[in-house]
Amino acid sequence: MAANYLIGPGDELQIFVWRNPELSTSVKVRPDGKISIPLIEDLVSAGKPPTLLARDIERALKEYVRDPIVTVIVADFVGPFNQQVRVVGEAAEPQAIPYRQEMTVLDVLIEAGGLTEFAAGNRAVIVRRSEGRNDAYRVRLDDLLKDGDVSANVPMVPGDILIIPQSWF
Repeated sequence: MAANYLIGPGDELQIFVWRNPELSTSVKVRPDGKISIPLIEDLVSAGKPPTLLARDIERALKEYVRDPIVTVIVADFVGPFNQQVRVVGEAAEPQAIPYRQEMTVLDVLIEAGGLTEFAAGNRAVIVRRSEGRNDAYRVRLDDLLKDGDVSANVPMVPGDILIIPQSWF
């Protein structure tokens, strides 16, 4: 069974309140993990699955609406910080990427637009937090991208940081 998606800061949510179009809205989750919608201010949404957030909104709306039925749809997702993969250094577009099931380092590179011309791809490392410490694993990005060596296409896990250093001239 797959885990439920958890809402994170930066996610774009569509909130639909049945038979109440004036209460239905689209909203972006703020950096503090909260949202504000008509009649409800500062509702914590980060770290919750969309269905739980919908139930929280229903409870809050009961003061104003009889038997509210709410649906929350994640229209554009980033996810909570611990469910992101970050790529920094000599990636064409360094960024935080929402983790997807069975994501590999190649998926991260595609999302980040590949390497810059100054990247030292075979000196790249994945920093992974496990059991309270940070472990670094060497990855061979040049072998993967330039030579097609798929054995260098390693799995990523939520929270990984891919660091791509600059080459020495």
